[in-house]
Amino acid sequence: MNTSSALTATLSGLGFGLSLIVAIGAQNAFVLRQGIRGEHILAVVAVCSISDIVLIAAGVGGLGALVASAPALLMVARYAGAAFLLGYAALAARRVLSPSALIPDATTPTTETAQATTASGVAHSGSVPPAATQGTATISTKPASAITAVPRRVAGTSLALGATVLTCLALTWLNPHVYLDTVVLLGSFANTYAGPDRWFLAAGAMLASVLWFTALGYGGRLLAPLFARPTAWRVLDSAIALIMLTLALGLLLT
Repeated sequence: MNTSSALTATLSGLGFGLSLIVAIGAQNAFVLRQGIRGEHILAVVAVCSISDIVLIAAGVGGLGALVASAPALLMVARYAGAAFLLGYAALAARRVLSPSALIPDATTPTTETAQATTASGVAHSGSVPPAATQGTATISTKPASAITAVPRRVAGTSLALGATVLTCLALTWLNPHVYLDTVVLLGSFANTYAGPDRWFLAAGAMLASVLWFTALGYGGRLLAPLFARPTAWRVLDSAIALIMLTLALGLLLT
């Protein structure tokens, strides 16, 4: 095996994979939104990455030729995908009318925080509150460093883990473009490499997907301070609704 050609194929796959996946689309918009909300990020990243790995392997393994020769399957995926995208666009539009907002940790003290505050007051005043003498209150003696912070919460409706995974699967597998791009196009490109080099190209493309979805999902947390305001969520959900609607119309009109 030629190490130089294997490295070249891997880097080519990495670049080609990023060129296909780094685009404004339904899947990326959903991953970004989950990242900003901080909900089920690992599950979403895992579903998207594993789905891409399976599709890339199928394309390089020869499934691309089968997909290209079965237009009926693509037509079914097209209309099912369009229906799903229209439904998701409607949900995003509804969220615009009642936007959510991130609620910082500091606005919601924990029980331990309140107990520590009470204990501090007792220590400074030298007296015990009446409630404590009656046995109706528990005073914590934990130091401030042991106080547990409340996780960041998001106002508005949140999807359960199962619903989030199903939505992510639908946005991935009901999109006919994923078969044309990831399976057919990437598979055809991989066939230009001889022998095992095409699988090194596939490995590079798989790495591109894992890196991208991880960065998009967990990087969305950096935008969390911006989305402490409902206006920011209104703008994001408006953009998501427009993206979903545009993609759905594109599927129906092509």
